[in-house]
Amino acid sequence: MSELLVTADGPVLRVTFNRPGQHNALTWAMWDGLYDACERVDADPGLKLLVLSGAGGRAFVAGTDISQFSSFTDGDDGIAYERKVQRIIDRLERVKVPTVAVVQGYCVGGGLVVAAACDLRLAVPGSRFGAPIAKTLGNCLSMNTYSLLVHHLGPARTLDMLLRARMYTAEEAHAAGFVAELCPPDELPARQAEVEERLLSHAPLSMWAAKEAVRRLRVAGLPDGDDIVASVFGSDDFHAAVPAFLAKEKVTWQGR
Repeated sequence: MSELLVTADGPVLRVTFNRPGQHNALTWAMWDGLYDACERVDADPGLKLLVLSGAGGRAFVAGTDISQFSSFTDGDDGIAYERKVQRIIDRLERVKVPTVAVVQGYCVGGGLVVAAACDLRLAVPGSRFGAPIAKTLGNCLSMNTYSLLVHHLGPARTLDMLLRARMYTAEEAHAAGFVAELCPPDELPARQAEVEERLLSHAPLSMWAAKEAVRRLRVAGLPDGDDIVASVFGSDDFHAAVPAFLAKEKVTWQGR
């Protein structure tokens, strides 16, 4: 079975992250498939909306598959990884039609970044949002990802989330404005259909202009952060934390 399901439903391209047994953790192939889906929706004038969701109901996406970090040897591997992710996130953010993330369950790490790059987020109570890397892998995010989180949550909430490794509830994310629609699971299909119908009825160029203007405002003056990524991904802490995480063992942080 495909790890990423991409189907055209009339004017809507639906992308489903499909590894429910692994909480839809992203493999390299899934990241690449998301990029291809963005290319597809922009290449087909009949597609007017891109909707992302996770299979199984327990997670949207619970980060990148951690086993893939086992091959990392130094900070350059971290830079290469973050550049790859940034290329895909940038492509998602540049999609010309509206993009909607439908969140049920965990929206963590890479999943949080994917959802943040979408234009709108719908969620159900019980969903959780965060990037608890300060207590799991001891890695860091790219400058682009930090910018996305500060853009949506503000610096205070972003630091609260990251420094305390806090998982925000759906209600907190909704109050912060990150989640546009919060509704019970049994009402989600109907509410999602209403949101999709409304977006499909609006002027495509007006919506594209709003999306693109907000994106340009966010990335204007975005600084380089490769030195930060190299330092953290090349650290002893990160290289000790990956095998410890996979073995479900506790890591002792050294700060180096």
